[in-house]
Amino acid sequence: MSDFMLWLHANYIRPQLEAVPPEDYRAHFDLVKNELPHSIWAELDKCLEFTAIHAFALGFRTGKGLARLIPAGSSEARSSEPRAAALTPQ
Repeated sequence: MSDFMLWLHANYIRPQLEAVPPEDYRAHFDLVKNELPHSIWAELDKCLEFTAIHAFALGFRTGKGLARLIPAGSSEARSSEPRAAALTPQ
């Protein structure tokens, strides 16, 4: 895994995931943590890191491919999507 993806996970993906309330999943997370010995928690965190990075990359790749299917100017179109500049006479 690239250093950039590890940095992205530590500085963007993980903080985003931690900001989301687990709601109905809190009991499941607690169950897993309580069943594992404390010495294995680091390995669980690495598995979660791997999964989160690849889920982010998958979303990025599939989202990029879907952008061409969204009509320009629609409410679903992203404002950060590159647009061709209108030619103006100079």
